[in-house]
Amino acid sequence: MSKAFASQADLEEKKVSFTQLSEHAWAYTAEGDPNTGIIIGDDAVLVADTQATPAMAADVIRRIREVTDKPIKYVVLTHYHAVRVLGASAYEPQQILASQDTYDLIVERGEQDKASEIGRFPRLFRNVETVPPGLTWPTMTFTGKMTLWLGKLEVQLLQLGRGHTKGDTVVWLPQERTLLSGDLVEFDATPYAGDAYFKDWPQTLDNIAALKPLALVPGRGAALVGEEQVQAGLAGTRAFISDLYQAVRAGAAAGKDLNTVYKEAYAHMAPKYGKWVIFDHCMPFDVTRCFDEVTQYPDPRVWTAQRDIDMWKALES
Repeated sequence: MSKAFASQADLEEKKVSFTQLSEHAWAYTAEGDPNTGIIIGDDAVLVADTQATPAMAADVIRRIREVTDKPIKYVVLTHYHAVRVLGASAYEPQQILASQDTYDLIVERGEQDKASEIGRFPRLFRNVETVPPGLTWPTMTFTGKMTLWLGKLEVQLLQLGRGHTKGDTVVWLPQERTLLSGDLVEFDATPYAGDAYFKDWPQTLDNIAALKPLALVPGRGAALVGEEQVQAGLAGTRAFISDLYQAVRAGAAAGKDLNTVYKEAYAHMAPKYGKWVIFDHCMPFDVTRCFDEVTQYPDPRVWTAQRDIDMWKALES
Protein backbone atom coordinates (compact mmCIF):
# COMPACT_ATOMS: atom_id res chain seq x y z
CA MET A 1 0.00 0.00 0.00
CA SER A 2 1.26 3.46 -0.84
CA LYS A 3 -0.27 4.93 2.32
CA ALA A 4 -0.56 3.53 5.81
CA PHE A 5 -4.05 2.13 6.33
CA ALA A 6 -6.54 4.81 7.37
CA SER A 7 -4.98 6.77 10.26
CA GLN A 8 -2.80 4.07 11.78
CA ALA A 9 0.26 6.26 11.25
CA ASP A 10 -1.32 9.20 13.11
CA LEU A 11 0.34 9.00 16.52
CA GLU A 12 0.81 12.65 17.45
CA GLU A 13 -1.05 13.72 20.58
CA LYS A 14 -3.16 16.85 20.32
CA LYS A 15 -3.47 19.80 22.67
CA VAL A 16 -6.83 19.88 24.44
CA SER A 17 -8.84 23.07 24.98
CA PHE A 18 -11.84 23.47 27.30
CA THR A 19 -13.65 26.71 26.50
CA GLN A 20 -16.91 28.34 27.54
CA LEU A 21 -19.11 29.36 24.60
CA SER A 22 -22.17 30.76 26.36
CA GLU A 23 -23.53 30.93 29.87
CA HIS A 24 -24.23 27.19 30.04
CA ALA A 25 -22.23 25.62 27.16
CA TRP A 26 -18.63 24.44 27.02
CA ALA A 27 -16.50 22.81 24.31
CA TYR A 28 -13.83 20.14 24.77
CA THR A 29 -11.73 20.28 21.60
CA ALA A 30 -8.38 18.82 20.56
CA GLU A 31 -6.94 20.26 17.34
CA GLY A 32 -9.15 18.25 15.00
CA ASP A 33 -9.70 15.17 17.13
CA PRO A 34 -13.34 14.38 18.03
CA ASN A 35 -14.98 17.05 20.18
CA THR A 36 -17.28 16.77 23.19
CA GLY A 37 -19.94 19.36 24.03
CA ILE A 38 -21.00 20.06 27.61
CA ILE A 39 -24.11 21.79 28.94
CA ILE A 40 -24.03 22.79 32.60
CA GLY A 41 -27.60 23.46 33.68
CA ASP A 42 -29.07 24.63 36.96
CA ASP A 43 -29.14 21.18 38.52
CA ALA A 44 -27.32 18.78 36.20
CA VAL A 45 -24.81 18.37 33.39
CA LEU A 46 -25.39 17.04 29.86
CA VAL A 47 -22.53 15.67 27.77
CA ALA A 48 -22.85 15.25 24.00
CA ASP A 49 -20.44 12.72 22.44
CA THR A 50 -18.38 10.87 24.96
CA GLN A 51 -14.88 10.33 23.53
CA ALA A 52 -13.86 6.88 22.36
CA THR A 53 -12.96 5.15 25.63
CA PRO A 54 -13.72 5.60 29.34
CA ALA A 55 -10.05 6.38 29.92
CA MET A 56 -10.27 9.29 27.46
CA ALA A 57 -13.63 10.39 28.87
CA ALA A 58 -11.94 10.73 32.27
CA ASP A 59 -10.13 13.82 30.99
CA VAL A 60 -13.45 15.40 30.00
CA ILE A 61 -14.84 14.64 33.45
CA ARG A 62 -11.77 16.12 35.12
CA ARG A 63 -12.29 19.40 33.26
CA ILE A 64 -16.02 19.45 34.00
CA ARG A 65 -15.19 19.01 37.70
CA GLU A 66 -12.95 22.07 37.55
CA VAL A 67 -16.04 24.22 36.93
CA THR A 68 -18.97 22.37 38.53
CA ASP A 69 -19.81 19.57 40.96
CA LYS A 70 -23.31 19.06 39.53
CA PRO A 71 -24.16 15.47 38.58
CA ILE A 72 -23.68 14.37 34.96
CA LYS A 73 -27.24 13.24 34.40
CA TYR A 74 -27.45 12.96 30.62
CA VAL A 75 -25.22 11.66 27.85
CA VAL A 76 -26.40 12.40 24.30
CA LEU A 77 -25.18 10.35 21.35
CA THR A 78 -25.33 12.62 18.31
CA HIS A 79 -24.89 9.47 16.18
CA TYR A 80 -23.77 5.87 16.49
CA HIS A 81 -20.07 5.88 15.58
CA ALA A 82 -17.85 4.09 18.08
CA VAL A 83 -15.44 7.00 18.46
CA ARG A 84 -18.38 9.05 19.79
CA VAL A 85 -20.08 6.56 22.09
CA LEU A 86 -17.75 4.01 23.68
CA GLY A 87 -16.65 6.32 26.50
CA ALA A 88 -20.20 6.68 27.84
CA SER A 89 -19.84 4.39 30.85
CA ALA A 90 -17.29 6.71 32.48
CA TYR A 91 -19.92 9.39 33.07
CA GLU A 92 -22.29 7.04 34.93
CA PRO A 93 -25.28 8.97 33.52
CA GLN A 94 -28.87 8.49 34.57
CA GLN A 95 -29.89 8.44 30.91
CA ILE A 96 -28.17 7.88 27.55
CA LEU A 97 -30.22 9.65 24.90
CA ALA A 98 -30.26 9.14 21.13
CA SER A 99 -32.60 9.26 18.19
CA GLN A 100 -34.51 6.09 17.36
CA ASP A 101 -32.68 6.06 14.03
CA THR A 102 -29.36 5.96 15.89
CA TYR A 103 -30.62 3.11 18.07
CA ASP A 104 -31.64 1.20 14.94
CA LEU A 105 -28.19 1.70 13.42
CA ILE A 106 -26.53 0.36 16.57
CA VAL A 107 -28.71 -2.75 16.29
CA GLU A 108 -27.93 -3.13 12.60
CA ARG A 109 -24.19 -2.40 12.51
CA GLY A 110 -22.85 -1.46 15.93
CA GLU A 111 -20.56 -4.45 16.34
CA GLN A 112 -19.08 -4.13 12.85
CA ASP A 113 -18.62 -0.39 13.25
CA LYS A 114 -16.80 -0.83 16.56
CA ALA A 115 -14.26 -3.25 15.07
CA SER A 116 -13.90 -1.12 11.95
CA GLU A 117 -13.23 2.16 13.75
CA ILE A 118 -10.77 0.75 16.27
CA GLY A 119 -8.76 -0.67 13.39
CA ARG A 120 -8.77 2.59 11.43
CA PHE A 121 -7.67 5.03 14.11
CA PRO A 122 -5.93 3.37 17.08
CA ARG A 123 -4.77 6.63 18.68
CA LEU A 124 -8.36 7.70 19.21
CA PHE A 125 -9.08 4.49 21.10
CA ARG A 126 -6.39 4.92 23.72
CA ASN A 127 -6.79 2.40 26.57
CA VAL A 128 -9.47 0.61 24.58
CA GLU A 129 -9.35 -2.14 27.20
CA THR A 130 -11.33 0.21 29.48
CA VAL A 131 -14.38 -0.07 27.20
CA PRO A 132 -16.92 -2.41 28.84
CA PRO A 133 -17.92 -5.53 26.90
CA GLY A 134 -20.67 -5.04 24.37
CA LEU A 135 -22.02 -1.85 22.85
CA THR A 136 -23.18 1.51 24.21
CA TRP A 137 -26.98 1.41 24.20
CA PRO A 138 -29.32 4.38 24.56
CA THR A 139 -31.65 4.11 27.54
CA MET A 140 -34.15 6.55 26.00
CA THR A 141 -34.85 7.40 22.35
CA PHE A 142 -36.86 10.02 20.50
CA THR A 143 -37.95 10.86 16.97
CA GLY A 144 -37.76 14.37 15.61
CA LYS A 145 -37.54 16.42 18.80
CA MET A 146 -37.11 15.96 22.54
CA THR A 147 -36.98 18.72 25.15
CA LEU A 148 -35.10 18.48 28.44
CA TRP A 149 -35.13 20.97 31.27
CA LEU A 150 -31.98 21.35 33.36
CA GLY A 151 -33.71 23.47 35.98
CA LYS A 152 -34.81 26.57 34.04
CA LEU A 153 -32.52 25.83 31.10
CA GLU A 154 -34.30 24.46 28.02
CA VAL A 155 -32.29 21.92 26.02
CA GLN A 156 -33.68 20.63 22.71
CA LEU A 157 -32.52 17.47 20.96
CA LEU A 158 -33.36 17.87 17.28
CA GLN A 159 -33.21 15.75 14.16
CA LEU A 160 -32.85 18.35 11.42
CA GLY A 161 -32.23 15.89 8.59
CA ARG A 162 -29.86 13.21 7.40
CA GLY A 163 -26.24 14.00 6.69
CA HIS A 164 -23.30 12.38 8.43
CA THR A 165 -25.67 9.47 9.25
CA LYS A 166 -29.41 8.95 9.10
CA GLY A 167 -29.71 9.35 12.87
CA ASP A 168 -27.93 12.68 13.35
CA THR A 169 -29.00 14.67 16.40
CA VAL A 170 -28.05 18.22 17.38
CA VAL A 171 -28.29 19.73 20.86
CA TRP A 172 -29.78 23.22 20.83
CA LEU A 173 -30.00 25.82 23.57
CA PRO A 174 -32.68 28.20 22.23
CA GLN A 175 -32.23 30.71 25.05
CA GLU A 176 -28.52 31.12 24.19
CA ARG A 177 -28.63 30.17 20.49
CA THR A 178 -25.85 27.66 21.07
CA LEU A 179 -25.63 24.39 19.13
CA LEU A 180 -23.73 21.12 19.55
CA SER A 181 -23.73 19.73 16.02
CA GLY A 182 -21.90 16.42 16.20
CA ASP A 183 -20.28 15.55 12.88
CA LEU A 184 -22.91 17.33 10.79
CA VAL A 185 -20.55 20.33 10.94
CA GLU A 186 -16.73 20.31 10.91
CA PHE A 187 -14.31 23.22 10.96
CA ASP A 188 -11.00 22.99 9.11
CA ALA A 189 -11.45 19.23 9.37
CA THR A 190 -12.49 16.82 6.65
CA PRO A 191 -16.04 15.48 7.00
CA TYR A 192 -16.11 11.70 7.29
CA ALA A 193 -18.90 10.64 4.94
CA GLY A 194 -18.60 6.85 4.83
CA ASP A 195 -22.13 6.50 6.25
CA ALA A 196 -23.53 9.71 4.81
CA TYR A 197 -26.43 10.91 2.72
CA PHE A 198 -24.76 13.31 0.30
CA LYS A 199 -27.96 14.54 -1.35
CA ASP A 200 -29.57 15.35 2.01
CA TRP A 201 -26.61 16.84 3.88
CA PRO A 202 -26.61 20.39 2.39
CA GLN A 203 -30.30 20.86 3.22
CA THR A 204 -29.67 19.68 6.77
CA LEU A 205 -26.94 22.31 7.07
CA ASP A 206 -29.42 24.90 5.80
CA ASN A 207 -31.81 23.77 8.55
CA ILE A 208 -29.06 24.34 11.12
CA ALA A 209 -28.34 27.77 9.64
CA ALA A 210 -32.03 28.66 9.95
CA LEU A 211 -31.69 28.45 13.75
CA LYS A 212 -29.13 31.29 13.52
CA PRO A 213 -26.71 29.90 16.10
CA LEU A 214 -24.41 32.36 17.85
CA ALA A 215 -22.05 29.60 18.97
CA LEU A 216 -21.44 26.06 17.75
CA VAL A 217 -19.40 23.05 18.83
CA PRO A 218 -18.53 21.14 15.63
CA GLY A 219 -17.68 17.46 15.51
CA ARG A 220 -14.04 18.30 14.84
CA GLY A 221 -12.13 21.54 14.88
CA ALA A 222 -12.17 24.68 17.00
CA ALA A 223 -15.34 25.85 18.72
CA LEU A 224 -17.11 28.55 16.73
CA VAL A 225 -18.20 31.75 18.46
CA GLY A 226 -20.15 34.50 16.71
CA GLU A 227 -22.35 34.35 13.61
CA GLU A 228 -19.41 34.85 11.25
CA GLN A 229 -17.47 31.84 12.57
CA VAL A 230 -20.58 29.68 12.70
CA GLN A 231 -21.41 30.52 9.09
CA ALA A 232 -17.83 29.72 8.07
CA GLY A 233 -18.14 26.28 9.62
CA LEU A 234 -21.45 25.61 7.90
CA ALA A 235 -20.20 26.94 4.56
CA GLY A 236 -16.99 24.92 4.65
CA THR A 237 -18.78 21.67 5.43
CA ARG A 238 -21.43 22.36 2.77
CA ALA A 239 -18.79 23.16 0.15
CA PHE A 240 -16.83 19.96 0.80
CA ILE A 241 -19.91 17.74 0.59
CA SER A 242 -21.23 19.48 -2.52
CA ASP A 243 -17.89 19.57 -4.33
CA LEU A 244 -17.23 15.88 -3.69
CA TYR A 245 -20.76 14.88 -4.68
CA GLN A 246 -20.53 16.77 -7.96
CA ALA A 247 -17.12 15.31 -8.81
CA VAL A 248 -18.16 11.73 -8.08
CA ARG A 249 -21.52 12.03 -9.80
CA ALA A 250 -19.85 13.37 -12.94
CA GLY A 251 -17.36 10.51 -13.00
CA ALA A 252 -20.03 7.87 -12.42
CA ALA A 253 -22.27 9.39 -15.09
CA ALA A 254 -19.37 9.12 -17.54
CA GLY A 255 -19.19 5.38 -16.84
CA LYS A 256 -15.88 5.49 -14.98
CA ASP A 257 -15.10 2.85 -12.36
CA LEU A 258 -14.62 3.57 -8.66
CA ASN A 259 -10.84 3.51 -8.84
CA THR A 260 -10.75 6.12 -11.60
CA VAL A 261 -13.40 8.25 -9.92
CA TYR A 262 -11.42 8.16 -6.67
CA LYS A 263 -8.19 9.33 -8.28
CA GLU A 264 -9.95 12.12 -10.15
CA ALA A 265 -11.97 13.21 -7.11
CA TYR A 266 -8.85 13.23 -4.92
CA ALA A 267 -7.02 15.42 -7.44
CA HIS A 268 -10.05 17.72 -7.66
CA MET A 269 -10.46 18.11 -3.89
CA ALA A 270 -6.86 18.20 -2.67
CA PRO A 271 -5.97 21.77 -3.70
CA LYS A 272 -8.84 23.24 -1.67
CA TYR A 273 -9.22 20.76 1.19
CA GLY A 274 -6.01 18.73 1.33
CA LYS A 275 -4.67 20.55 4.39
CA TRP A 276 -7.77 19.84 6.45
CA VAL A 277 -7.35 17.34 9.30
CA ILE A 278 -7.78 13.64 8.29
CA PHE A 279 -8.19 14.43 4.58
CA ASP A 280 -6.21 11.37 3.46
CA HIS A 281 -8.01 9.22 6.03
CA CYS A 282 -11.50 10.24 4.92
CA MET A 283 -11.26 10.46 1.16
CA PRO A 284 -11.31 6.73 0.30
CA PHE A 285 -14.34 6.17 2.55
CA ASP A 286 -16.08 9.35 1.38
CA VAL A 287 -15.65 8.67 -2.32
CA THR A 288 -16.69 5.03 -1.94
CA ARG A 289 -19.89 5.99 -0.13
CA CYS A 290 -20.65 8.78 -2.61
CA PHE A 291 -20.06 6.46 -5.57
CA ASP A 292 -22.44 3.97 -3.94
CA GLU A 293 -25.10 6.64 -3.46
CA VAL A 294 -25.02 7.92 -7.04
CA THR A 295 -25.00 4.41 -8.54
CA GLN A 296 -26.89 1.67 -6.73
CA TYR A 297 -26.97 2.05 -2.91
CA PRO A 298 -29.22 4.83 -1.59
CA ASP A 299 -28.46 3.73 1.97
CA PRO A 300 -24.93 3.23 3.30
CA ARG A 301 -23.52 -0.27 3.31
CA VAL A 302 -22.05 -1.66 6.53
CA TRP A 303 -18.33 -1.10 6.96
CA THR A 304 -16.54 -4.10 8.41
CA ALA A 305 -12.88 -4.32 9.32
CA GLN A 306 -12.28 -6.51 6.26
CA ARG A 307 -14.26 -4.25 3.93
CA ASP A 308 -12.17 -1.31 5.16
CA ILE A 309 -8.92 -3.05 4.27
CA ASP A 310 -10.16 -4.35 0.93
CA MET A 311 -11.36 -0.88 -0.06
CA TRP A 312 -8.09 0.76 1.02
CA LYS A 313 -6.02 -1.72 -0.95
CA ALA A 314 -8.17 -1.23 -4.05
CA LEU A 315 -7.95 2.56 -3.96
CA GLU A 316 -4.58 3.32 -2.38
CA SER A 317 -2.29 0.53 -3.64
